[in-house]
Amino acid sequence: MGSMENGHSTERRFGTLAVHAGAPHDPVTGAVIAPISLSTTYAQTSVGSPVGLYEYTRSSNPNRDNFETAVAALEHAKYALAYSSGSAATANILQSLARGSHVVSVSDVYGGTHRYFTKVAAAHGVQVTFSPTIELHVEELIRPGDTKLIWIETPSNPTLGLVDIKAVAEIAHRHGILVVVDNTFMSPYVQNPLVHGADIVVHSVTKYINGHSDVLMGVAAFNSDDLKERLSFLQNAIGAVPSPFDCWLAHRGLKTLHLRAREATKNATTVAKALEASSHVISVNYPGIDSHPHRKIALKQHRDGMGGGMLSFRIKGGQTAAHNFCKYIKVFTLAESLGGVESLCEVPSSMTHAGIPKDQREAAGVFDDLVRMSCGVEDAEDLLADVLQALEKADMSNGSA
Repeated sequence: MGSMENGHSTERRFGTLAVHAGAPHDPVTGAVIAPISLSTTYAQTSVGSPVGLYEYTRSSNPNRDNFETAVAALEHAKYALAYSSGSAATANILQSLARGSHVVSVSDVYGGTHRYFTKVAAAHGVQVTFSPTIELHVEELIRPGDTKLIWIETPSNPTLGLVDIKAVAEIAHRHGILVVVDNTFMSPYVQNPLVHGADIVVHSVTKYINGHSDVLMGVAAFNSDDLKERLSFLQNAIGAVPSPFDCWLAHRGLKTLHLRAREATKNATTVAKALEASSHVISVNYPGIDSHPHRKIALKQHRDGMGGGMLSFRIKGGQTAAHNFCKYIKVFTLAESLGGVESLCEVPSSMTHAGIPKDQREAAGVFDDLVRMSCGVEDAEDLLADVLQALEKADMSNGSA
């Protein structure tokens, strides 16, 4: 990533790394973009002596190596490992823990993570304790000798609560506990958890890193040689690996991450401010504006205090108005997922978070009138006009109901 030339550091900045990391020119043809290596097996010159670095594609593949190199560079990590989905990355990390291990997690995690922790990890003897206020209570939730991992998602989904990574990491490390941060919502452009003391950063690559809603993939990045040995063993042994073509596509998407993240942030900021000023709205959750309760953390932890492309808001008129808003919106698409070039909206209580019991959901701020939005890279003026017209119609139709 960085070396010395004539006494000056040659540490490359984000955009340069995004375009060039893990993207060497092909030595044979000079191809600027790597070919897609679809072969599942590689010839050997004699028994146990492959022609090059590769033997079998599950163990390693040139496209996966290139993509992993690029993500590691962008997350200030020594290593990165790609998986067939974000859920597979989570599973691999939890599988690395011995029976009897204990994990402390923020309550407000992605539904798939919650499902894995409660339904799957428990089956192989790993217990998870959830806390809604991890910074305040992490010390008392630690079980000496048993707690191996603290799992943070910041911002949280869908209420966009922030966690001070450095504060939690300092406590965890005093007890010899690893800290994992799910950085999916911010992307490596806006936030680099390893810089703030996290040990592992995970992403659903499906979202911002790939950015085009056409690849399912996950990634974990870290600096420890010991973690590299443990996690790459499991990556190969379990075999939850992405295809070479998907790795090639995700690497292609990653090269414009900085451009997309900046535009998405600009759009989300515009929409959040308009929502905040609207008489149809109860409250707005967006870490890029001063009304956010954890704005100070955003200023410390996010690049230039950026808020990213995700926001949520409570609409007046209850669940009916929330559903109507999603019906009347035109430029935004009513769909789950996030982080693509296109803008999306959804109602978490009825869609992404429907599996969580209502009392638990509401305790975490996920009310029936909450709408979650992923702002893409369209023109801000069009997104703004779309949101305003949908708010008007949703409120009017609710009033006449």
